[in-house]
Amino acid sequence: MIFWYVTAATQPKISSTRLALQIFDMSYGTQFAEQWPLVRVSLLSEQKYGALVNNFSAAQEVMAELEQQGAFDFVQEAFRRDCAAGAGSLQDGRFPSLSPNVKCYVFPKGDITRFRPARPDRSGFLGYYLLDAASVLPVLALDVQEGHTVLDLCAAPGGKTLALLQTQACWRLAANDASGSRTARLRGVLQSYIPRVHCSEDKVRITSFDGRKWGELERETFDRVLVDVPCTTDRHSLLEEDNNIFKKSRTKERQRLPQLQTELLLAGIRAARPGGEVLYSTCTLSPLQNECVVERAAQLSQEELGIRVRVVDLAPLAGLFRDVFHFAPGLRLGELVLPHLAANFGPIYLCKLQRVS
Repeated sequence: MIFWYVTAATQPKISSTRLALQIFDMSYGTQFAEQWPLVRVSLLSEQKYGALVNNFSAAQEVMAELEQQGAFDFVQEAFRRDCAAGAGSLQDGRFPSLSPNVKCYVFPKGDITRFRPARPDRSGFLGYYLLDAASVLPVLALDVQEGHTVLDLCAAPGGKTLALLQTQACWRLAANDASGSRTARLRGVLQSYIPRVHCSEDKVRITSFDGRKWGELERETFDRVLVDVPCTTDRHSLLEEDNNIFKKSRTKERQRLPQLQTELLLAGIRAARPGGEVLYSTCTLSPLQNECVVERAAQLSQEELGIRVRVVDLAPLAGLFRDVFHFAPGLRLGELVLPHLAANFGPIYLCKLQRVS
């Protein structure tokens, strides 16, 4: 008995990253079958980034410098390629036009060159923002049009908020995050990239409310709603001990994630105007946090709120970017960018809903 106590007490505790890998091996190994070994090694390898160009800086100079390094704008390249095809997904009306103002540079497949840190221009604004290039897809899918009111319900740390502002189409943008410290970080990001005249309170409203309550605060208000929910952040969970949701002390928080995500998506649906659109996104491979949340929220929206939503097909959008990202085949709902060694972006899940009533 004494021997057992000493042995148990002296055994090293399993790290959060190791626990995450064990859980992913069990769940994703079954989910992705023969694909999992490649996805697994990609998740454990260095992530690939994109450079979101800041239109409020010396953008032409920035783009020329990025192109000299061998990077290309994957958004505008897809648009040009689709136009050249003559009858692509943009021209035949199967998907709305891409914003001409969103410019995100990546290095070609297989090129592991790192972007240099962005430098301030003569006005003091940074030329580009480094992020997972796949995280631009939810903003493109949201299809913000001139004069739209937009809600970014879980906005921090700010990459997607910044991308929304790069469209230069938002009449008013509400950027919210439940965490006060993360909201402060969001403010810092916007101050480094956006001139004050374009980020005044009448144009960009930054708040720190519980996003689950937003539908009660502003119902049927927004043309577009982005719901980029907290999740298991799979890549971070495998590589970083700091702030890891697989820590033992955060077990209950992790288990409650699908419920939190469902409540946030329901709040986003309530905040959207009839005919408005809601984009749900995560950075996890988990179907319990992806398709299942969308299905549950759509069901509860109909049964408890009397609000009907329909899923918008994102396959045409994914088709535009298959040369850049590796998409998972056969999803019930939405699209999922899988990490791949040759194009090590993601995971990013996105699903678009339109509020019908």
